[in-house]
Amino acid sequence: MSVQEYLDKHTLSRKIEDAVNAAVRAKTPDPVLFISNHMKKSVPSVITKVKARQILDSRGIPTVEVDLYTNKGVFRASAPSGSSSGMYEAIELRDGDKGTYLGNGVSRAVKNVNEKISEALIGMDPTLQVQIDQAMIDLDKTEKKGELGANAILAVSMAACKAGAAEKEVPLYKHIADLAGKTNYNLPVPVFTLISGGKHAWNNLAIQEIMILPIGARKYEEALQIGSETYHHLKAVITERYGSHGCNVGEDGGFAPNISSLKEGLEFVKEAIGRTGYNEKIKIAIGVAATEFCIGTKYDLDYKSANKSGQNFKSGEDMIDMYKELCEAYPIVSIEDPFDKEDWEHSKYFTSLGLCQVVGDDLLMSNPKRIERAVQESACNALMLKVNQVGTITEAIEAVKLAKDANWSVVISQRSGESEDSFLADLAVGLATGQIKAGAPCRGERLAKYNQLLRIEEELGDQAFYVGDDWRHC
Repeated sequence: MSVQEYLDKHTLSRKIEDAVNAAVRAKTPDPVLFISNHMKKSVPSVITKVKARQILDSRGIPTVEVDLYTNKGVFRASAPSGSSSGMYEAIELRDGDKGTYLGNGVSRAVKNVNEKISEALIGMDPTLQVQIDQAMIDLDKTEKKGELGANAILAVSMAACKAGAAEKEVPLYKHIADLAGKTNYNLPVPVFTLISGGKHAWNNLAIQEIMILPIGARKYEEALQIGSETYHHLKAVITERYGSHGCNVGEDGGFAPNISSLKEGLEFVKEAIGRTGYNEKIKIAIGVAATEFCIGTKYDLDYKSANKSGQNFKSGEDMIDMYKELCEAYPIVSIEDPFDKEDWEHSKYFTSLGLCQVVGDDLLMSNPKRIERAVQESACNALMLKVNQVGTITEAIEAVKLAKDANWSVVISQRSGESEDSFLADLAVGLATGQIKAGAPCRGERLAKYNQLLRIEEELGDQAFYVGDDWRHC
């Protein structure tokens, strides 16, 4: 398109004249700045450039970062990444060259953004999220985004979402709410990781994490304070038992003492809660990630202990009995992935007991087909949404709608490999999920999400609503 064709298409001559007249009427002391800002608002924004690069995530492993350009500015986003990936989720594209980043490089995904995705998106309206995401899906042509890479596609999708918000001159969470057809903005209950295990830590704890939910707080700001204080009291509890070396942390910031059992970890957390004085305001959750220690149809809770592994297998029924005992002994209100991802029968039975929220993570992998099956079979009652498992913001919104239509709870979740991008906080508010799991109340990449929620609550002012006791049914 020539310059004259561009001027004619956007009627820029008339708009420049209007801008000059507006500056005269306003008697502005800086007419050039006034005219520049006026023109930015009058000319529809389009994507002019998409540039990707390889950066390192919080684990020191490469991921994709994207800068998306419009005439309103530059909008940056990076793709999160998990420590495990399943056969039902979108595919991260990695280089596989063991001589560079041990095979974890993402230069191929970066190249796909810079050479293919960029060309397809230039000229598109950044407010049209559905069309942008569909253009990338059509370009990829595979069911699980294995050609371009879900890490490439997601980073662009997130950046485009930020650009769309800027074009509409609204906060990101409001733009996301518009995309989802939502009109209410709820501050979610933060699900803080306190103790890490499983694949997230290098101790003998088989389950992935022990967490707390400050559902009794009056506002999000108080919930964050409760989480921080409990975390530091737990540090003191662990130090008294194991010394300072017991306070090493896992990938998501939870403490990783070499505890002997899940019950020991729960006792530590219970003691920490007692020291805070917030007993009535805090509930406990456990992330089991049972797929990681399921062998056939049995579960090995000692799989990380070389001298004990294989000696004390538990059946699905044994696991159910264990969960019953734990729910009676501790204020546990949520359990994630209590069984293997293909152990549908035990998941269904345990959910039917109504003991707590049963969250499908590996069971669902944010996959619409898995979600639909779980809804039909009542295999769980909450969705763990991890945006990199679906690959676009549009598909994430659709997954949440599937869960909400089934009267499920939704937990927006981090991954073990995160960056300082705070996108998840706005996503949780915009989709009114009621729960956000972003790791421990420490480490910059985790606090980027939690601190952004503070800003949103402040911005909403009197309209801010912290879901608190309505955390499952907001």
